[in-house]
Amino acid sequence: KISANHFQLFGTLIYHKMEKQEFTITLYTENSVGLIGRISGIFSRRKINIESLNTSPSEVEGIHRFTILINETEEVVRKLCRQLEKQIDILKAYFNTDDEIVWQEQALYKVPTKVVTEKVYVERLLRQYGASTVVIREDYIVFETAGHREEIDRLTEELNKYGLIEFVRGARIAIIKSSAGIHEKVVEFEKREPSHEIVENEYLDKRDDVFTM
Repeated sequence: KISANHFQLFGTLIYHKMEKQEFTITLYTENSVGLIGRISGIFSRRKINIESLNTSPSEVEGIHRFTILINETEEVVRKLCRQLEKQIDILKAYFNTDDEIVWQEQALYKVPTKVVTEKVYVERLLRQYGASTVVIREDYIVFETAGHREEIDRLTEELNKYGLIEFVRGARIAIIKSSAGIHEKVVEFEKREPSHEIVENEYLDKRDDVFTM
């Protein structure tokens, strides 16, 4: 017999699957020309907005890593990842919620030098958010900081009150908490399907059989 509590739990699970939330998609790919355009095209056709995109080398030589942030339902993200994995150059696609990853965003701030030197509060604020100095000039100072989006937004809001000259935020970078990375999967694949070992001069003593011309 199914109780009312079971129905309520089932309804909650369905709601969370249908509710839009932030997902971080991690793609392991070959480094191919035009791949970014093909990936963007898949998102565009599904009318999914990319909030941020970062690409960099991965822990395995020759394999690149894409970190893509979107706001969608779990069902849509699951189907999207399956479609992405059908692309020849994409080796693996993962999707995770914020609590399943360790993530950061970086930001640069250009602030008037006079504000930093004369306003004690601004100096304390920058220290509070772990900002480090990148460039010091007579007219402005550039600071760099890293953190979650909410932290960067709060610091930006505060610095705007003191004549923030310029601000830029970098794309999200993320590490999956429970993943051993792609390296372990490559090693496992090599064990299951070892590549053919190349032996130098393997056919040297069989030249008459190999070269028939």
